[in-house]
Parts: sequence; C-alpha cells; structure tokens
Amino acid sequence: MTHAVATLAGGCFWCLETVFNQLHGVESAVSGYMGGHTANPTYEGICNGDTGHAEVVQVSFDPAVISYRELLGVFFTLHDPTQLNRQGNDVGTQYRSAILWHTPEQQAEAQAVIAELTAARQFDAPIVTEVTAATRFYPAEDYHQAYFGQHPNQPYCQFVVAPKVAKAREKYAAQLKENRPSLK
Repeated sequence: MTHAVATLAGGCFWCLETVFNQLHGVESAVSGYMGGHTANPTYEGICNGDTGHAEVVQVSFDPAVISYRELLGVFFTLHDPTQLNRQGNDVGTQYRSAILWHTPEQQAEAQAVIAELTAARQFDAPIVTEVTAATRFYPAEDYHQAYFGQHPNQPYCQFVVAPKVAKAREKYAAQLKENRPSLK
C-alpha cells in the first residue's frame, strides 16, 4: 500500500478530522498546527493569535483508493473557502482556509481545482484559500484528537461540527469506510 500525505486548513480542525477519518482510503487524519513562526505551538497560543499557525488536519491516505483530488473535493464541501481568516463565528488567522502542499503535483492539483471551482462559479464570492508549501506539522494536544467522537453532545459539536459531518456523510456515503468492503 502506497501512502501520501495531505495537509488542509478549513476552520476548526475537529470538523475536518472527523470526516476524513471516516473515508475509505484514509489511514489517519490528525488535528494539528502548521504555517506559523513559533516552535512547539500550543492551542492557547494559537487561539491568542500569537503563533501564526493555522488549525490543520494532516491526512495520511492511499492514493490508489482515494485521490488527492477527491480529498480536495471533500475539503471544499466542509468549509466556506470564501471567508478570509474565519469560518462562521470562528474568527482569526488560525481558522484560515489553506491547502499546504507536500509535492509540486499537489500544488498544481490544488491550483487546478480552485480554478475549476472559480470557473464553475461554485461559490458566490471569490475563493481565498491559500495554496502554500507545507512546513513543519505539530500534532495538536491529545484532547483535540477524535474530539467530536468523544464529545458529540458538547454545544459546539452539536451546532457546528455535527451538521458538517452529516452533510459530508450524505454527499460521500459511497466513500465511507462503513459502506465499503474491507480489503483485508
């Protein structure tokens, strides 16, 4: 099995991580931080805007099962790429929309997808998603990993995360691990 890595920022990482971990071909999706100027950032520092990092999800996937382009399709379904440095009520550069590429091929694919979405007028406003080279990834604190699964009744999870997860589960039902036969 060949593995590749994608790193995506689309607001709160709890939403992205939850959905990506449910997709067939995704080995893992880990919440973390990337793109800042401070070594070993903490959630508190990120929230204060002190580090310059974005909340990201780093996805390890098998490109023979799910392509990078398919991951980008899910990414653009899960957040509003027209909001600069925010997603809904979450405001700050840590919530920016960004595709942090690991290879020149990923960079080209990301730019192509954005161009296609723009040409198709998929969104009512211009896409502001950054396409930038990946830097060092810092996994978020343990309590952020699988947060939605551990805290589904927490108000933020009920009102922000759950609707995005439901939307993705409906749109990508055929790609969910539970709906695909195991290859083991």
